[in-house]
Amino acid sequence: MNIVILGLSITSAWGNGHATTFRSLCRALYQRGHRITFFEKDVEWYRDNRDLPHPPFCEVKLFDAWQHALPQVRRALADADVVVLGSYFPNGIEAAGLIADSAVAVKAFYDIDTPITVGKLRATGATEYLKAEQVPAFDIYFSFTGGPILRELEERFRSPRAVPLYCSFDPDEYHAYDPDPRFACDLSYMGTYAPDRQPKIDLMLTDVARALPERRFMVAGPQYPESILWPPNVARIIHLNPHLHALFYSSSRMTLNVTRRDMVMAGYSPSVRLFEAAACGACIVSDDWPGLESFFTCGREILIPQSTEEIVRYITGFDDAELKRIGHAAQERVLAEHTSAHRAKQFEAAVEAVRTSDAKQAQSAT
Repeated sequence: MNIVILGLSITSAWGNGHATTFRSLCRALYQRGHRITFFEKDVEWYRDNRDLPHPPFCEVKLFDAWQHALPQVRRALADADVVVLGSYFPNGIEAAGLIADSAVAVKAFYDIDTPITVGKLRATGATEYLKAEQVPAFDIYFSFTGGPILRELEERFRSPRAVPLYCSFDPDEYHAYDPDPRFACDLSYMGTYAPDRQPKIDLMLTDVARALPERRFMVAGPQYPESILWPPNVARIIHLNPHLHALFYSSSRMTLNVTRRDMVMAGYSPSVRLFEAAACGACIVSDDWPGLESFFTCGREILIPQSTEEIVRYITGFDDAELKRIGHAAQERVLAEHTSAHRAKQFEAAVEAVRTSDAKQAQSAT
């Protein structure tokens, strides 16, 4: 298939999880014989932090203003079999209108921020990248979130077909490495600063570090305010190149997963970091949320603490062999269910379902 994607970013993972999600999906689709063109707005904060400026698995079209991109987008849509509009795409509302008026056979919206999107649609009927009345124009609503929200998308917002397309990882990129002394620690965390996540990070990492001053901890990610007072035994990395993520996860005894409030409330919203860490055999310590048991078995494949003291007990009471056993079990689970190849096949199946449905409708009309 000839696939056109309009997304937030694929060239830069700076401060966003969209890039790694698009990269793994597009790489897998390319390996399965599809051709991908990716439209991305050339914004300053990504321009200065491009860790993959020329992806070998898709053609990137950067543009500075939507009106300048329109001729290229129209030409691309004229040859496309499938078009995908991603959440938080700049000029998303205009792009959705253009897609609705196009003759592309299969039109999809890929929401990597479903709980945020749906929350705004409920409240005001629109986000900055999608209006509620535009949802029915997309044949498929690919959702980062599964569970009950899919039914709401179909029943309340009239999506013809809402299906989960969770994030994924590329096994060639994310696998276990020998530990690197630069990233060696008892508990690590990787993620961009978010005000609603910080209280959990304080409870699940900062307070643990204060309780264990002789142990080493690490936090990697941008945009943390200078007002945050990290304990002396918490090392900070402002931005870690994605090429080092697997090494980072492979080097700590445990790694922390903390979920945004909107994702917790919706449930069934695994982050890309969760699967990537598991792919590296990391022992994951995570907050709890509805649907987590659909992805990992608590106690066998992931640890779900109820308190700071319980995490202290993990660090001081679990030996390395036990932590590695949990990490290996998580690794086996995600390799069996959550690789980029799995997502590419799910993408193809959803597209084929639309084509089959359209063909049946056309046949019945004749």
